[in-house]
This record gives sequence, structure tokens and C-alpha cells, in this order.
Amino acid sequence: MEVIMKISELYGQKKQSLSFEIFPPKPHLPLDTLFRSIEGFKKLSPDFISVTYGAGGSQRGRTVEIASKVKNHYGIESMSHLTCVGHSVEEIDRLLETMKEENISNILALRGDPPADDPDYDFGKGAFRYASELIAHIRKEGDFCIAAAAYVEGHVESKRLSEDRRHLKEKVDAGVDFLITQLFFDNRLYFDFIEKCAQIGINCPIIPGVMPIFSANIKNMTAKSGCSIPARLVLMMDKYQDNPEDLRKAGEEYAGKMLRELLDGGAAGVHLYTMNRLESTIEILKIAGIR
Repeated sequence: MEVIMKISELYGQKKQSLSFEIFPPKPHLPLDTLFRSIEGFKKLSPDFISVTYGAGGSQRGRTVEIASKVKNHYGIESMSHLTCVGHSVEEIDRLLETMKEENISNILALRGDPPADDPDYDFGKGAFRYASELIAHIRKEGDFCIAAAAYVEGHVESKRLSEDRRHLKEKVDAGVDFLITQLFFDNRLYFDFIEKCAQIGINCPIIPGVMPIFSANIKNMTAKSGCSIPARLVLMMDKYQDNPEDLRKAGEEYAGKMLRELLDGGAAGVHLYTMNRLESTIEILKIAGIR
């Protein structure tokens, strides 16, 4: 019988965790390349691996398939993303049932992004408008460990940071076991965020998510997320803008130093957005002195 482990148990042990995020390849591409990478990720001894959706709720079938393979074939605890976008209640319930059958006991519950071809998507059309509603539903439907997203600098749609933290508290109160932050590039913002969350009664673990800079495309991602880029990072990107290889190396060094500072500063763990890049992940952990 497969032992089902809830990620929340890690934090009950006061252990600093190491975890990775991977994403499904495009639909026309086979999964073999990703699975070969997972073999390499396994050697780095992550505590768990999370598997994303595609944009707008696409590739959700592949998400569960990959999360199942991570857990049941490679023996690494997995966490499957689940979003409100593009789902009826019946579809959500079928996915939850499939996860139970596949021994997947950890879910990252998200509102999700609008479909790429519908930027004015009405979230009210779906079964759940907010992540807090999805979280409450999952909590009723099964014995899952539930994580949710936190925005260190506030969600891009929030008018005030205090409002964003209030919505975060609603998610936690709906049944969240721990939080993972979206990208940020200044560790001071994370530690300040932790303090402000504690002041309003958010006491679950908040794991910093670190996004390495592999190319100048990060500027598009930060524009969408509302994340700021520190001046020293802008200078770094400008310096290496004509040399992608040097930019990648500088990005690996920056991410590695971020991880080290976060762990030394007392973060409950670190979650690395690997972009499916095994070699860069190895280099980042080497710089950070992890594993």
C-alpha cells in the first residue's frame, strides 16, 4: 500500500524543505524528456515536486498524469495544481477523485489565469470565482493537504496591499495548510511580508518561491504579475542582454544567493521554479550550498 504523505507534515517537523516546480511540455511534445529530467531532479532529494497547469487551465489531464508519475514511479512526493478557470464543479470533483485514486494527496489551489485568447475572461462564469471558494470545496471533498499562492508585493488586481493580505487570510481560513509565494527578487520584501501576515493572524508556513532569471523574458512575466525588479537586477540584465549564456549564469548565481539568504534568514523552506531546467537547478543548489 502506497504511503500517502501530506506536505504539511514536513513543516510540523520544523524541517526546512526543498521543493521544485515543473510544468507539462506543449501538447504535441512527448513526456519522455520531462521524465528523464525528473530522474535527475530525484538525485537532488527534493521534499516534493509541484506540477503546474498550462495557461487558462489547459493540459490539466497531463498535470495529474505527471504528478502521479512523480509520486508513484519516481517515489517523490508530488503536488498537483488545480485552478478555478475552465472547470465545472463536476470536473473539479472528477479530478479530485482521480487524484485520490493516484495517491496524490497534495493540491495547490489557485484561481488561475484567464485563457490566453480571452484576456477579459469573466471569472464569475466558472464554478468558483475565487481561490478561497475552491479551497473550501476541496476541504469538504477529501482529506487533502492544500496549499495556495501568496503575493509578496500584492496581486496585480488588488487596489491596496492591505486588501490583498485580507484576501489571503480568507484563503487560509478556508482551509489552507501552507502558502507558496509567487516570484519576487528582493528577500527583504519576503521577510517583511511574513511579519505583516503574522500581524493579521496568518500563521501557516509561507514558503518563498524563487524564479531564476534565465533570459530577458522575465520582464514580461514581472509586468503581468506586478512584481518589481531591483535596480541591481536591471543593471545585471542590461549588462548581459547581448550574451544569453552569461545572463543565464548570472541569473543562476543570483537565485542561488537568494536561496541561501532565505534559509539562513529562517524561511520554512524554499520552492524553486525550475522551468524544467535540470542543469541550471543543479548549479543554483551548488551556489546555495544545498544538497
